[in-house]
Amino acid sequence: MVGDVPDVFNVGVLWFGFNVMFASFSAMPTTKREIRMLKVAFVVSPGFQFMSLSSMSVFEFANVAAGEAVYEVHLLSEHGGPVPNSLGFEVLTRPLCATRFDTLIVCGPTGVEPLSPGVEQWLRRAARRIRRVTSICTGAFSLAQAGLLDGRRATTHWMYARELATRYPDVQVEEDRIFVADGPVWTSAGMTAGIDLVLALVEDDRGPEVARQIARALVMYHRRAGGQSQFSSLLDIAPRSDRIQRALHHARENLKSSLSVEELAAAAALSPRQFSRLFHAETGRTPAKAVENLRVEAARLMMEQGRYPIEVIATESGFADRERMRRAFLRAFGQPPQAILRSSRAAALS
Repeated sequence: MVGDVPDVFNVGVLWFGFNVMFASFSAMPTTKREIRMLKVAFVVSPGFQFMSLSSMSVFEFANVAAGEAVYEVHLLSEHGGPVPNSLGFEVLTRPLCATRFDTLIVCGPTGVEPLSPGVEQWLRRAARRIRRVTSICTGAFSLAQAGLLDGRRATTHWMYARELATRYPDVQVEEDRIFVADGPVWTSAGMTAGIDLVLALVEDDRGPEVARQIARALVMYHRRAGGQSQFSSLLDIAPRSDRIQRALHHARENLKSSLSVEELAAAAALSPRQFSRLFHAETGRTPAKAVENLRVEAARLMMEQGRYPIEVIATESGFADRERMRRAFLRAFGQPPQAILRSSRAAALS
């Protein structure tokens, strides 16, 4: 029986499995192996959001891919020692120091908290000798308090973007971005967007193939580009029943189809009349409007990836022609597709 197997055997099996995974990942081809080791510092304060440390895994897997330590990661706080996080337990840190780091990552709290004078002064001094200064989520407020975002473009979690713009009018806040890179200063939106930001840092250092390897190892759907929207139509719709969720999944996977009420109702195993009534009751909108939102989201993502002309985007997202897509974009964003495409290309080049 399974229950009769000693714990030590189970631990051994798990250890063997992890070794196989890491060995397979290490065997992948790598590029730019001549890069020197880079020191990275994560800076935390009491109450920091624990999930912000998840992006450390990107550097860990970059080391595995290289077969050597190309990143040396440090966890710092003002006085060092144990620091409580947002979940209440502590992590062990080193005190802020004069070590010359390559990249600095400031982790934000769940809300918005002011920096202590000591950390603020250290950030100002350290930024002058660090190649890249970055923040995750509300960590952007820390960079702004230290004056490191003055005159620069930046982002933060959408819940706090307006507050960042109000508190620090010299910061050009871009509310609807996964992350923003303005010269040597990078800022990300929510906590998971911090993983996208760090992947982009590694891609900048090690190349796109290494970044793709790491994304696959972390079982990420794909690395989101910095210009991608923080919002999702499916999250906004949020139906309760499995049947409506199945219909929406069918729509998302078949955007080039006509996606009539009859087609969606069949996916939900309902009559068209039952489906329309239930869909509106659960989502507050018609099936046609929901499909349009999904197509707009898909088209915008293709624009942010920057590889497709307008005609291809219109066809692949199910709009069939440019004019129909233009009208949908005006309803959704108040801008035509060409304006958003230009903005996405400008963000990718900055």
